[in-house]
Amino acid sequence: MDANWDDLRVFLALAREGTHSTAARALGVSHPTVARRIQALEKQIGARLFERLADRFVPTAAGEELLADTEAMERAALSIHRRSAGLSDTVRGVVRMSAGEVMASWIARHLPELRSKLREIEFEVISSHTLANLSRREADLLIREQVPGLAGIVTRRLGRLAYAVYVARGHALRQANPAALVDQCWIGFDDDHAYMPGQHWLQERLGRRPDIRVNNWLILQEAVRSGAGVALLPCCLGDGDPAVRRVGPVSDVHADQWLLVHRDLRALPRVRAVMDALVELFQRERGILEGRVRSGAR
Repeated sequence: MDANWDDLRVFLALAREGTHSTAARALGVSHPTVARRIQALEKQIGARLFERLADRFVPTAAGEELLADTEAMERAALSIHRRSAGLSDTVRGVVRMSAGEVMASWIARHLPELRSKLREIEFEVISSHTLANLSRREADLLIREQVPGLAGIVTRRLGRLAYAVYVARGHALRQANPAALVDQCWIGFDDDHAYMPGQHWLQERLGRRPDIRVNNWLILQEAVRSGAGVALLPCCLGDGDPAVRRVGPVSDVHADQWLLVHRDLRALPRVRAVMDALVELFQRERGILEGRVRSGAR
């Protein structure tokens, strides 16, 4: 058999997605193209690769065997793609960084400095709560609060993000003691984002869900700015905002920030240069990130 890799990619997509339409969307092709490619592959192999159930296609025994080999081919192709990127010895090109909205906005604030040091590099900064796939090069670098247990990923601790209670500048609240805080209107995250830093801390102290719930730190910050209520914010976000003020000391909530890179890309000059610049930036701004130094209003 001399199967076409394009046909095998379609086979792999259908095995993963389960239907012609979802496989077509994943590949960016039409529904008939998926059906035609699968038929051609089955004819070439001389075996039926899928059983059609009521709501999806599932691989036959022959399909399962082919699936294992095709996945191995895909891993090899992705590895070649990553390693080929490392053959360049120039500090230029695109570096894609993915982070949550707080770190993405904080990095954006420092892009003039990063660009002045790395003029030949094009930066792509992506704000996302989901974990970009480094193996598929959906991003070159990730900044995350947890380290996923993924093979081939190299991690480095960048620093620690501290959190404190904030209110709008004209808010009447002056004390941060539990009695003063519990009766306030609190702004926090919705149930789908209850994993965000500080949400368990908040639930323990309030004994209830936040009165206003959002799914994004920047929306939460804007709600505090408007005077809608009280919230726990990262100090690097709240201290630099002239429309809000910190109430009380830094809380015992914190979140370590980790830099993640695929081991095949860490020696790529442009990726290495950005990694070094980020490490230097986090070290220099450590006091602000940890809430010990108040950043100037921006």
